[in-house]
Amino acid sequence: MTELPELAVPPAELERARELAARYGMTRERAVDLDDPVIARVERFAAERDRPAVTDRFRTLTYGELAAEARRLASLLERSGVGPGTVVGVGGERQASVIAAFLAIELVGALYVPADETWPAARVRDVLAQAGAGVLLVVDEGDPAPALVEGAAEAGCAIVRACDAAAERPWTGAARLESLDQPRYVLFTSGSTGRPKGAVVEHRGMVNHLWAKIVDLGLTGADVVAQTAPLGFDISVWQMLCPLLLGGRVEVIGDEVGHDPVAFARAVDQRGITIVELVPTMVRHLLDDLAGAPEGPLGGLRWMIATGEELPAELSRRWLAAMPHAGLLNAYGPTECSDDVTHHTVVEGDLELLRLPIGTPIVNSRLYVLSQDDEGAWSACDVGETGELFVGGVCVGRGYLGNHERTREAFYRDPFQESPTGRLYRTGDAVRLLGPGVAGEAARTGTPTLQYLGRVDRQVKIAGVRMELGEIEAVLQRHPGVGAAAVVVHEFAPVSSDSA
Repeated sequence: MTELPELAVPPAELERARELAARYGMTRERAVDLDDPVIARVERFAAERDRPAVTDRFRTLTYGELAAEARRLASLLERSGVGPGTVVGVGGERQASVIAAFLAIELVGALYVPADETWPAARVRDVLAQAGAGVLLVVDEGDPAPALVEGAAEAGCAIVRACDAAAERPWTGAARLESLDQPRYVLFTSGSTGRPKGAVVEHRGMVNHLWAKIVDLGLTGADVVAQTAPLGFDISVWQMLCPLLLGGRVEVIGDEVGHDPVAFARAVDQRGITIVELVPTMVRHLLDDLAGAPEGPLGGLRWMIATGEELPAELSRRWLAAMPHAGLLNAYGPTECSDDVTHHTVVEGDLELLRLPIGTPIVNSRLYVLSQDDEGAWSACDVGETGELFVGGVCVGRGYLGNHERTREAFYRDPFQESPTGRLYRTGDAVRLLGPGVAGEAARTGTPTLQYLGRVDRQVKIAGVRMELGEIEAVLQRHPGVGAAAVVVHEFAPVSSDSA
C-alpha cells in the first residue's frame, strides 16, 4: 500500500481536535458485525425461511435461488482464472444478476468493479485497464452493449457471459475473507486530470456502511429498498446489499421507470417499496409530476434519502409538506470513504437555515473540522467556525488503485487516534459546526451538527470581502420562482477612459 504523509497538526492542536470531536459528537462508536460476508447471511436466510430477495423486470429470486446463482457464477469465474485478489469487471443492464455477480466475486475473494453499459467505450477501457481487470462478466442474456465489448477488447479483458453459469456446478466452500481490510470493490470517480480514479473500499468499510444505514433508518426484514443507482455510483452498492443482511428485499428499478417520475411513483406503490434514495434533482421532478396526481401516492414509503447534490431547504419544505409520513434523510459522503459518512433527518426547524445540515457521523466514523494557516499547519475549528472536513475511522478506504501520487494528496496517516485503517481522508469540502439551538435536529437532541458550505476552492473575495458562492446559490433557491441556481465570478478588464 502507499506510504501516506503526515498531516501537519501541532501537538496542542491534536489534543484540542480530539477533545472537540468528542464534545460535539463527531465520533461515534458502535459494535456491528463486520466479520460476515454478505453471501453468508444470504445463505442463512435461505436455510431459515426462504423468501424473495431481489426482483427486477425479468424475475424474482428467493434467497436460496440468489445464493445458488452466485455459487454457479463463482464456479464460472474460477474456471475463467479468477481467484483471490483478482479484479472482475461486471457490466450490463442493472438487474438481479448483478447482485448475484457481486456475491460470486465475494465468494472467490476477488474485487468487484462495475462497468456501466451506458459508458462510452473509452471510459470502459480506462476503467478496466486501470483496475487491471482480467475478465468482464456480462450479465445480459442478449448481446452486450457494443461499448462494453469494444472497451473490454481495448483493455485486453476477456468477456465472460453470466448466462453460461447455468451449466456450472455450484462452487463449494465458505467465502474467502482473509481479513477485514481485504479490498472488496473499486469504484471510479472523476479525476481532475480527466482520467478516472479508482477508489478502493475494504470489506470492513463496506459492511460498516451497510449497518450504518440499518441503524439510522431502523431497517428491518420487512423493508423493500429501490435499487435505482447506475452501477458506477457508490450508492448502488448499499442499495443492492443492505436489505440482504436482514432478510428484506431489493427491488431493481430500470431506467425506463426510474427516469419517469409518475411511473416510478406507481412502481413504489405497486411493489411495496419502503426506502428510496435519489439525487435532489430527481426528488424535485418527482414532487413536480405528482403535484396533480390523485391523493395518496408513495403512501407506503418510510424514507426518502437525498444524496449526491446539496439538498435545498426549499425542496425539503415541499417534501415535508407533501409527504409527512415519509422521513427525509440528508446524506453526505465521498466514495473514498465507503459512501455516506453523515446522516441528518430533516425537520421543520432546519428550514430557516440558508443551507441544511448534513448531520452527524455514521457508526464507527470520526469527523474533524480543521483550518490551515499560511504556514500549512492545521488547527481544530470550534462551533461556528468554517473549516475543511476530514474523515477517520472504519469507513476510510485504501486510496486510489495504482495511483500513489493522487492517494498521497487526499489520504494521510490518522494523527488523532488509532483506528483499524490508520488513515484520514481529506474531503476538500468546507463545513462548519452548528451548535444546539441553531438547527432543528440539533435543538431537539442538544447535539451539534455539520453544515456543508461547498468546496473549499469556491470561496472568493470581492472588494476584499470573502464570499461563499454556495451561500448565494442557497439564498437564490429560497425564492419560489427559482428552481436551481449556479453562481460564478466573472472578471472584467476596466474600460479605458478614451474608449467609446
